[in-house]
Formats: sequence, C-alpha cells, structure tokens
Amino acid sequence: MPTRSHELFQEALGLIPGGVNSPVRAFKAVGGDPIFLARGKGSRVWDVDGREYLDYVGSWGPLILGHAHEEVLAAMKEAMEHGTSFGAPTEAEVEMARLITRAVPSVEKVRMVNSGTEATLSAVRLARGATGRDLLVKAEGCYHGHVDSLLVSAGSGVATLGIPGTPGIPREVAALTLVVPYNDAGALKQVFDRHGERIAALILEPVAGNMGVVVPGKDYLASAREITRRCGALLILDEVMTGFRVAYGGAQSLFGIDPDLTTLGKIIGGGLPVGAYGGKADLMDRVAPAGPVYQAGTLSGNPLAMRAGLATLRLLKKLDPYPRLESLGRRMADGLRSAAREAGIPLTVNFCGSMLTPFFTEGPVTDFATASRSDTGRYAAFFRKMLERGIYLPPAQYEALFISTAHDESDLDRTVSAARESFRELPR
Repeated sequence: MPTRSHELFQEALGLIPGGVNSPVRAFKAVGGDPIFLARGKGSRVWDVDGREYLDYVGSWGPLILGHAHEEVLAAMKEAMEHGTSFGAPTEAEVEMARLITRAVPSVEKVRMVNSGTEATLSAVRLARGATGRDLLVKAEGCYHGHVDSLLVSAGSGVATLGIPGTPGIPREVAALTLVVPYNDAGALKQVFDRHGERIAALILEPVAGNMGVVVPGKDYLASAREITRRCGALLILDEVMTGFRVAYGGAQSLFGIDPDLTTLGKIIGGGLPVGAYGGKADLMDRVAPAGPVYQAGTLSGNPLAMRAGLATLRLLKKLDPYPRLESLGRRMADGLRSAAREAGIPLTVNFCGSMLTPFFTEGPVTDFATASRSDTGRYAAFFRKMLERGIYLPPAQYEALFISTAHDESDLDRTVSAARESFRELPR
C-alpha cells in the first residue's frame, strides 16, 4: 500500500526539483522514497505515517540537545511574542556576539548571516579584499556550501550524486580554486611554494565532515597554519559543522589552532537557519559599514534564531556535555566495528566526539581518495535495513552521524544491536 511519504514525494516531484529542497534528502544514494518527517522529540523522530525512528541525522548537526528541547522552545516562544523580524539591531545579536567571542579563541569580532554558505562566501570575499589576492586553496572532498568558487572538488551531496565538475560555474571562477588532498601537508606546501604570492586563503574543515568524518592527522592543522602565515595568506577554518559540536570552543580549541577567520553555523541557531563569520578585529573591521568589503543580509541576526541559539549555547556552557558525548561516540564506534567484524563486513569507523561515519571499506580513511573506496552499494543496503529497524541514519555514505545529549547508552546499544542484525543480512 502507498505510504503517505510516498504520496507526498510523488506530489513534490511535480512541484520541487527532484522533489526535495536539498539534494541528499532525495534518497538517491540509498534507493527508495525519502521519509517525510512530522515531528521530533529528544533522540527520536516520527514520520507522516506514524513510524518512530532513533535519529542520528539531527537536522544535519544543529540539534546537539536533541529535538524540541524545552528550554530552546521556550526561548523561541518568548522571542515570537515580541515579533519575528525587524531588520534592525536587537539586544540578542549583541549577546550572541559576546558569547561567541568569549567561546571561540580566535574570534574577536563576528558578523551574523543566515547560513553556512553565506558565512563561507563572506569569509572568502573578506580574505580576498584584505589580501588583494584572488586564488583560494581548498581540500578535496571538503564541502563549504554551494559557493561558486568552493564547489570545486566538493564532498557531501556533490560526491554522493556523482555530479561531474561544476555545471553553472564559469571556468574562470573554478580556475581560481586550487585543490589539495586533505591531510597532506606536503601537497599543501608544494601549492603554496608555487603560488603563494597569489593565494588569498586556505579554507579547511578542521575535522572533515562532508566526505564522512575524517580527523586531521598529527600536525596537519599546525602545518596549514605555518604555511599560510609564511606566505601571507589567511587561514579560514570552516567550523559550520564542528563549532560547538566537537568542543565548546570548536575544533580550533580542541587542536590548538589560531585561524585568521572562522565560519560558524548549525548549533549557534539552535535548529533555525543561521551562520556567522568572525576573526581578528583588524580583519573584521574591513567589513561594511566599518570598511570597504561589502556584505549584508536583511534577516541576519534574526531574533528567533538568536534566542534559540543563545539558549542552546548557554545550556552547552552550563552542562559541558562534551566528555559524555565523546564517550557515547566511542561506544558507538567500537560497537559498530565489533558488529561488522563478527559478520565479516569490512568497516572503518571514524569519529570525533559526537560525529562519526561508518565507511564500508578497509581502513584507514584519511582523505577523500580513501573515503571514495567505500562500497556505497553496501552502505545503501545497510541504510535500508537499519531504517526498517527504526534507525534513521544519513541517507548517504559521505555524511556524518550526529549524537545528541538526548541519546543515552540504551539508544546506542539498540542501534548497535540493529546494526549487528543488518550486517548479517548484507551480501558478502
């Protein structure tokens, strides 16, 4: 019998490109129809057909406190009662800026925007404006939003869908981006030795999350910092995913790195659309109206997003859940490895705190090339079997699973048990 999700998807196909408003939601990488979600609470979501799932997508990262957290909802409700948007400054924006600058070591001033894509776009423009240079360097498989100059060799949905090249992006724009393998300091040095005087910035995910989770090797980030500084280029850390996720001060505090610019998103909106970029005061003062680098946004600093984000960040500061989230991440990773080994399934599990990815390949996975060896067909079969057992995983191999403070040990044990059963049913 057709499900309500199936009916909605069929209607959506005639109204929305691909039936979805963001590509990976379409389930093209895993087969079948996407499930349409109706509500969430804590670690669980329910679809429009009433089925319940343990959720490890978490709106792709922002819901570190779980779905519909009472204090976050209360903050949003209070904000709504005073109005949804003004296009004028509010006190909440100042509170958010104060909180971010105190939490993230390298950020002295910050500008709010509406998405991670806006944040990276703006940081790149600022880097070019500050240095007077045009070239960018990025790592293969890192996704920094759908910015023209950053979609070159991007991971995430681009890799999942197997889209070749960058249709719609002029060659002249794509040519301004130089690509190096992630975790390869030698390749980075070669690019900067050859083009250093023309490079405005290196942009990196400090912990890659959009080719699946890939942790930086020893001294990789420190090498990136030294190389960019020596050549007069800026280092942009894209912490849209890792900011307030792997540590309260982001991955830069975890690994002791001092970037010039940082991009943020996800968690600082508490589940609402948001982004931010910030850095050293002398750089940020080049942004209009203080300086000549123009960037603007009518809904930037939206009071609903600010209040939801403030409630989330204050709870994270108060609760300090990161040691427990790290423990849960390790428990999940160890459990999945053990279950796969018992079933004779090649599996590598990378994790950092509450982010992890099971790669269906022999390890190690250290960059996009090794991640790409994964058996995506086997992942698709695993995804479907887990969904049948009430476990909602990312519908693509090259994505991260997210654990929230609402998950507990019993949730993870149930997930590992479901994985054990699913692994046994996979073709060898």
